[in-house]
Amino acid sequence: MAIVAQTPGFVDRVHDAQHTFRAVLAAMSRPGWVKSIDVNLQPPEGLSAATAAMCLTLLDLDVQVWLQPGFPQSSRDWLLFHTGCRLTDNPEWADFAVIWDGDHAPDLTKFNPGMPEYPEASTTLFMQVESLNHGAMVALQGPGILAEIMVSPQVSSTFWPQWRDNHRLYPLGVDVLCLSGDQVLGLPRSVRVG
Repeated sequence: MAIVAQTPGFVDRVHDAQHTFRAVLAAMSRPGWVKSIDVNLQPPEGLSAATAAMCLTLLDLDVQVWLQPGFPQSSRDWLLFHTGCRLTDNPEWADFAVIWDGDHAPDLTKFNPGMPEYPEASTTLFMQVESLNHGAMVALQGPGILAEIMVSPQVSSTFWPQWRDNHRLYPLGVDVLCLSGDQVLGLPRSVRVG
């Protein structure tokens, strides 16, 4: 059965992908700083503009993606059509995971933490949140942060305890990108909650 995507992808594929990739690099190298992904993109139902841009930039034929159950079929079709990625039902097999409801998402331990020989083979989570600055305030410390930085993404009440456990696995563990609207906040596994 042919997949038809009703919603287009990037208007300017090369420049929009480059802009998005730079924003992702900035977010991960300066944890806690909110970065905007300013591209001309109409995301499909269920995906924020930032999430859609990240998917178009980072997903391809070689990656497996776990979508949290509950995404509209149109989002699944859009991802498959525009990225060619493969979908998996097993979070542990995923190179990337897309989450729309943190309150009902699997524990971070359910995703691939990588292997000692290949820590970069872990899952990267695209976690959509209502807001990047209306949640509980926490202090982040670690590489890319001078002393500490205060952040307040609107994550579930269980997220930060899970994050502490995830950080203890370093250099293994998952990386998380919190996404809201057209903005992204990076949480690499090297960062700890103070």
